[in-house]
Amino acid sequence: MNKGFSAIPILLTLGVGIIAAFAVLVVFGAPVLGKGTSIYTRDADGPIPEVITQGPPAVEHLPIPAHVRAVYMSQCAASSNAFRDELMNLIADTELNAIIIDIKDFSGTVSFPRAEGVEDLGGTGCIVPDMKELIQEFHDQGVYVIGRITVFQDPLYTKAYPELAVQSKRTGTPWKDHKGLSFVDVGAKPFWDYIVDIAHESHAIGFDELNFDYVRYPSDGPMSDVHFNHSDYSQRELELEKFFRYLEEKVRVPDSNGVVPVLSADLFGMTTTNSDDLTIGQVFERAAPYFDYIAPMVYPSHYPPGFNGYSNPNKNVYGVVNYSMERAVERAVAATTTIDSFAHTRIGTSTPAIYSKPVYDPNILRPWLQDFDYGGDYGPEEVRAQIQATYDAGLHSWMLWAPSNHYTRGGLKAAGE
Repeated sequence: MNKGFSAIPILLTLGVGIIAAFAVLVVFGAPVLGKGTSIYTRDADGPIPEVITQGPPAVEHLPIPAHVRAVYMSQCAASSNAFRDELMNLIADTELNAIIIDIKDFSGTVSFPRAEGVEDLGGTGCIVPDMKELIQEFHDQGVYVIGRITVFQDPLYTKAYPELAVQSKRTGTPWKDHKGLSFVDVGAKPFWDYIVDIAHESHAIGFDELNFDYVRYPSDGPMSDVHFNHSDYSQRELELEKFFRYLEEKVRVPDSNGVVPVLSADLFGMTTTNSDDLTIGQVFERAAPYFDYIAPMVYPSHYPPGFNGYSNPNKNVYGVVNYSMERAVERAVAATTTIDSFAHTRIGTSTPAIYSKPVYDPNILRPWLQDFDYGGDYGPEEVRAQIQATYDAGLHSWMLWAPSNHYTRGGLKAAGE
C-alpha cells in the first residue's frame, strides 16, 4: 500500500478550477476571496452533465459535480478488466459519481504511455495503455475522473537523478524511508517541471481534475540521517508553498480550448487541527490558496490515542472525522489567521502577528475517508458514520480510500436515494 499504512500512524495521517463559460454552472454559497473563490458545479441530483467537448483530437472534460462522492482506483486495478467492471458497476449502483485513478503511483511509474518528446523514465508499476479510452468510458457513464499524482515520493526519479533526491548523510546516496522508498528534495526545481509536464499530459488525455498526493517532506524513516541540498529543511512550510505556487502558475492555465485544469491536494489529517507543519511542511493555510480543493486524509485509524480525548480513535470514527472537518471548515471560512503565507497580508504590528487571508467556500474541503481494516474492522457502519460525520460538518463531498480497490457496498446508498 502506498498511502496510509505506517509504523508511525501519527505521522502518516498527520501519510476554481474554472471549467469554461459554456458549462452549466452553479456557485456554492456566497462569493469568497482568492483562489477557490467561486466553485462551479452542476446539480448532483440533476441529469448526467453535458460533456464539454474540445477540438480535435477529441478530448472531453466533465463539469465538477456539486457533490463529489468518489472511490480510488490504483493504476494496476485500472489495467484489469475485472476491476474496471467491478468499480463501474459499483458506481452505477450507488451514490458514487466520481473516481480517482493513479497517474503516477508510489513507484514513480506514470500509468499511461508518455507523449513523444517528453522524458519517460519507465518504471516497475502497472501501465494502462488505453487510459484515454478508459477515461472516456467513465465519461460516457457521467463519471467525473480525477487523476492522482504521487509527487515527492518517487524512487524512480531519484534513481535517474540521485543528485535531486533527499540525501543520506551517512552514505551520500538517496535516503530511504522505512519502506525503502526515496523522496525528491522539495526544492529540486527540475523535478517541478517534470511534475508540470505530467500534469499537462494528464489533462490533455481527459482527466477532469489533477490530485496531488505526497506533497510533503519525508517523515517515516531515519530522519537523523536526512540531508537536503536543494531546500532549507528548517523552513519546510515556506519551501513547500513555493512549490504549490509554481504548480498553480504553470498548470492552472487554459488549454488550447480554454479549459482550465482543476487542481486538488491531499494533506495529512491533522493539518485540520494543527497549526504547525507536522514536520513535513504541510499547513492548511499555505496550501489552500493554490488548489481548487483540499483533501485531508482523516483516516481514524491513523490518529494517536488521546486525540480529541479518544482513547481509541478507531472506536470513534464519527467523532474523529466530524471534529477534524469542523475545525477545517472554521479555518477555511476565517478572514484572519496567525499563519503567514505568500497569499496573506499582515494586519498591524501585534505579537503574535495576525494576517488577513482569503475566505474560502467550506466545500473546497473533500476528506479522504477510510474503507480499509487497520487497527480495527471497517464495515458498513464505520464507512457510513464517516460519511455522515462529513455531512454534519457542513460538507457535501468525500472520497473513499481502499488500497484493495474493493469497497464496502453496505456503507453506500443506492443510486437515486
